[in-house]
Amino acid sequence: MNSVRTIFACVLLIVTAATQAATVRDFVRIRGQGESVIQGVGLVLGLNGTGDGGDEMATIRPLAELLRRNEMPVASLEELANAKSAALVMVTCVVPREGAKPDDTFDARISVVNSASSLKVGELYIAPLNEPRPGGSVYAFAQGMVTIEDEENPTTGVVARGVRMVRSIQTTPPIEGVFDLVLDNWYAGWTSAHYVSSQINDTYHLDTNPSVERIARVVDDRTIRLVVPPEERETYAAFISDVMQTLIDPKQFGLPAMVIANTKTGSIVVTGNVQISPAVITHDDLVLTTTLPPPIPTPEQPLVESDRWAPVKTAANQQEMARLDDLLAAFKQLDVDPSKQIQMLRDLHRSGSLHAKLIIDGSEG
Repeated sequence: MNSVRTIFACVLLIVTAATQAATVRDFVRIRGQGESVIQGVGLVLGLNGTGDGGDEMATIRPLAELLRRNEMPVASLEELANAKSAALVMVTCVVPREGAKPDDTFDARISVVNSASSLKVGELYIAPLNEPRPGGSVYAFAQGMVTIEDEENPTTGVVARGVRMVRSIQTTPPIEGVFDLVLDNWYAGWTSAHYVSSQINDTYHLDTNPSVERIARVVDDRTIRLVVPPEERETYAAFISDVMQTLIDPKQFGLPAMVIANTKTGSIVVTGNVQISPAVITHDDLVLTTTLPPPIPTPEQPLVESDRWAPVKTAANQQEMARLDDLLAAFKQLDVDPSKQIQMLRDLHRSGSLHAKLIIDGSEG
């Protein structure tokens, strides 16, 4: 039997500070560096009568070609007139701003093109993905089982890690003596920009020569301009890596309470004092229970029976709510997968128990 792991958010008389290991990389991008989209058209096979009908020539023709390439040619397209197990789909993949190398894998998003009513139980046949321009080169191939994310909209789905790159996508622009860091939209503000700039300058000068001119300055509320020191220009990649690893405390941004999560990287960033109301959330083999004040266990009614337990502590005032920082620390202690953490945060937000704006992959969750 699978054990159930229970995480408590209880009011205790001890205050603990949960630290977050956040770096500049979590909040900025290099100007000119952005996400890329590759796309293609493919066939989803194995549908249980929910595919395109036999009168959809745009589907029947590539299906016949697929059979021909696999040495099973059809004499006439009319032979496929009753084929409802296939659907013509658009396949897209967003390559993150860090770029991609051959054999990297990413998720593919699938959307019905014609009249198929559902992609449930379907499998995407091997589809080449190109850059989005006429005659674009093939950068990857997509293939795999389609997962329906929204049961009310079964004509779209995802193939998890179904895209495999065959060519590199380079997203970092050429860098010479000067380059700009751009804060992500959610962190924009003069306070944020000045704080990041100061952290970069202070860290660089502590680690190198304090007499060197400061390397970072604020241009506007989203832009920080960096000057690559002359001695670093032959190895600018190492310099950029050092800058991106500068430690950052997002609490210093002076922003309202927000939780920003990235499902691709698994990162979760908290700004402001994010609190949690009493709630019970269940996800897979995890149960999240926040109780204010905590119940007193007795032999007849023990607090809980579980194989793994982690307290989430708040301030001494029993009217205060649990702190999200401490919940994330409990997640880390129990080695909870980032995808489950993000899903439970989504559940807390939907239940009204997460008192903050929740941003997942750039969209409010």
